[in-house]
Amino acid sequence: METVQRPHRENLVRWAASRPEVLVLSADLTASCEADGFRDANPDRFFSMGMAEQNMMGFAAGLAREGFFPYIHTFAVFITRRPFDQVAMSIAYPNLPVRLIGFLPGITTAGGVTHQAIDDIALMRILPNMTVIECGDATEVESVLDVAQSVNGPVYVRMLRGEVPRLFDAREPLVLGRSRLLSEGGDLAVISSGICTEEALRAVQVLRRQGLAIRHLHVSTLKPFTDPLVEQVIAEARLGVIAMENHGIIGGLGSAVAELMAEKGLGKRLIRLGLRDTYAHGASRQYLMREYGLDAMALVRAAETLSGIRFELTEENLSAVRLETMRQVDKTEDL
Repeated sequence: METVQRPHRENLVRWAASRPEVLVLSADLTASCEADGFRDANPDRFFSMGMAEQNMMGFAAGLAREGFFPYIHTFAVFITRRPFDQVAMSIAYPNLPVRLIGFLPGITTAGGVTHQAIDDIALMRILPNMTVIECGDATEVESVLDVAQSVNGPVYVRMLRGEVPRLFDAREPLVLGRSRLLSEGGDLAVISSGICTEEALRAVQVLRRQGLAIRHLHVSTLKPFTDPLVEQVIAEARLGVIAMENHGIIGGLGSAVAELMAEKGLGKRLIRLGLRDTYAHGASRQYLMREYGLDAMALVRAAETLSGIRFELTEENLSAVRLETMRQVDKTEDL
């Protein structure tokens, strides 16, 4: 599986070269949010706003009213928690085309509670007019700017940085409102997002070898949550549904799935994997995913609960799985 170094940094420069109306704003985290390449290439279109996120949101709103497309780059916690009122009143309420690019989603950082955005999806989902997107791999990082720019209103993006795996074929970019069907099967439905999809792919591959037929969906558009394929996959899952996310289980993907199931009358059992009404602490991403039940083994245990089967799988079984960059479901059938 290919790993791409800092895909957003280079892609942003290329993508914005022919779009003079695109501006980038940063809050003292320019290199940390991979906006330094844009700053160097387009110094007249870059604004360093300092550690004043509330002011930055109002400034971006003003730029948007003047016909520009501001792309705010900072950590997700400093977009969604600290200036929430300014995002709501200055950006979401007037439905302005401000693009909020949030880095370090969930437990992708060892920085502890001050830097771990575990409630950002919940906060952005409750805002009228706000579109919410989460990148799951390098292909989605490289294609999310086109998607964000196509939305007539504000967009919040959970962005990945640094070394990013390419899980999906580069010829199959992120599409707004469309999930990726990664495997077929009628026993269980697995619906994953963000960095949890890589873990889910590992577990699904092993569970399929154990005879469990799993239909796996990767979701990138968290609001609007209207892809008809999600409803279909849930309705056809014989044993139940597992939602898996790098976020608290309240207000994120698991809640969106639960809301859909309730509204459509889909009487299935649902297990939500994510942070369970708790804050995480500072540690490596691998440790935190294991500690808080966001990894492949957590998915195996949830599958055991819904199926009533004990698979006797170990961490070694899961870590031995080699993932490949995949196209849609036709490629997954070869796993």
